Amino acid sequence: MAALVMLSAVLLGLFLPSSTADSVLNGGGTLYSGESLNQGAYSFVMQPDCNLVLYDSGRAVWSSGTYNQGYNCVLRMQTDGNLVIYSNNNDPIWASGTYGPGGNFILVLQSDRNVVIYSCPIWATGSNTANSKGVVIVKRGHNDTSIAAEAEAAALASDEPTNRKIAMVTNN
Repeated sequence: MAALVMLSAVLLGLFLPSSTADSVLNGGGTLYSGESLNQGAYSFVMQPDCNLVLYDSGRAVWSSGTYNQGYNCVLRMQTDGNLVIYSNNNDPIWASGTYGPGGNFILVLQSDRNVVIYSCPIWATGSNTANSKGVVIVKRGHNDTSIAAEAEAAALASDEPTNRKIAMVTNN
């Protein structure tokens, strides 16, 4: 059965205000040693010791466990959806295991402290406008207009830009 998932518009890089642009790593993007994604009190840091660490107000809450497995490592959000840490010798030392068919992927450090990889929509009309209140994404082969209509109504429920929603219909 299809499930309705409400996501903030910033998750897929839509309507990104400049203040949240540093919390996103697009597919093909790279975080070099010492660089980070930031969202409020949260930082997702590619450290010089090759450990990828998520900090909450300076306190580590997650790490890749790759401490001292190289130096000056690079984190890549690959176009196949896999998030990979490469050593200074360009050897992969950690991966998210999320590889798949090539496409558009985005890594987001969310305002809830979660770091998530999202994929692009499979199909769209391309008729959206900059002033739209929300977007409905329906998984390929699932054209349930009642769910899409419900999702669109929920997405249009607020006029406040910070509350804009994307409704995504997925198959469980």
